[in-house]
Amino acid sequence: MTRACGLILAAPASGSGKTLVTAGLLRLLHRHGVKVAAAKAGPDFIDPTFHAAASGRSCPNLDVWAMRDATLAAIVAELERDAELVLCEGVMGLFDGAGPEGEEGSTAAVARLTGWPVILVVDARGQGASVAALLRGFAGHRPDVALAGVIFNRVSSPRHAGLLAAAAARDLPDIAVLGTLPAEPSLALPARHLGLVPAAELPGLEAVIERAADAIAQSIDVDRLLQLSRPSVLAGPGGKAGIPPFGQRIVVARDDAFCFTYQSLLEGWQRAGAEIGFFSPLAGEPPDPEADAVYLPGGYPELSAGRLATGPVFMTGLRNAAAAGKTIYGECGGYMALGESLIDADGRCHRMAGLLPLVTSFAERRLSLGYRCATSLMDGPLGPAGALFRGHEFHYATIADERPGEQRLWQAVDALGTDLGVCGLRRGSVFGSFIHLIDRAD
Repeated sequence: MTRACGLILAAPASGSGKTLVTAGLLRLLHRHGVKVAAAKAGPDFIDPTFHAAASGRSCPNLDVWAMRDATLAAIVAELERDAELVLCEGVMGLFDGAGPEGEEGSTAAVARLTGWPVILVVDARGQGASVAALLRGFAGHRPDVALAGVIFNRVSSPRHAGLLAAAAARDLPDIAVLGTLPAEPSLALPARHLGLVPAAELPGLEAVIERAADAIAQSIDVDRLLQLSRPSVLAGPGGKAGIPPFGQRIVVARDDAFCFTYQSLLEGWQRAGAEIGFFSPLAGEPPDPEADAVYLPGGYPELSAGRLATGPVFMTGLRNAAAAGKTIYGECGGYMALGESLIDADGRCHRMAGLLPLVTSFAERRLSLGYRCATSLMDGPLGPAGALFRGHEFHYATIADERPGEQRLWQAVDALGTDLGVCGLRRGSVFGSFIHLIDRAD
């Protein structure tokens, strides 16, 4: 059987439009019967929702900083198993990452690991012939990253398109100029404080993806783009579940308030023998009383705090599960929902589950962003004291009140090794923190 080939759609910077270009290309190839799979570089929950909508299949993350090589190999093998082409959207700019030099975990690191060529999506607004210098810089910055082609996005006119193509072709003959996409207001996705608005919240998303696919069909040399794809160089069996399942039957909150879940996390639990179910707190659903564990992922509880607070079925279900000694784990937004109250951006206080001694607030927003290496401070559902995990933190909430003396969950450091102190809480069978866990660190 011929192995699937892959490509990475990257950009010089965030906001270049690569998410919609990737989604449009996925939809166009899907239309033409190509078995296409999608992946997303880095710790992003939102962009994969667009690629899943465009391709009709889930879109896992490939995180070189936070995932072990065995985990990455398993995910890529699964992507390749039932696809002819894998399209991986990059994160931020091509070389933007973490660590002392700022490149660890970058899109370029994914390209080096997989061997997939890079197509650069360039936001060409305000640029002319100078784009050749930009491309030359990206092509030569790291010789072990293969920059194979370029798509010019947000181009103002046919004349502008011709100028860009001529400059690139003249100075960089080894980089394929694949075409241009117009600067159209209808080819845009709305955003808010944690990135793009998730796909499930956009009733007009199908029309936007279809328009993007139509624009790509008219303006991009897709046949040439496909010729640039290459099989990955990753090989070998996958490893065990990175985050051990903390129950045999785990129910997961899933709706607009709790929508930040890594697909590889759930699939790892299933491979380890756990049964996964879902429920919607915003629809007034409680966790299944037959389950032995409850997972509340991150999301946007701050935008639905009033509905959550006045949804007695959900909150009562959580409290009943805790009283029965069932494991309840909350990350970021889920952590906030387990607290005593949540203060929204207007300063209104909403009662939460009251299972952890925590009050969080959006009245005074402060960004917490970055990779985390977390060491467990106690034996628990995720393993023994001293167990190491890697994850990511991204939120604007602040802790307005956190009762001292409670059991702390993690000792954390950032990607530079800076000590961030202790974080997270545990009370009985209920635990959580602001960190989104991604994989083991051992």
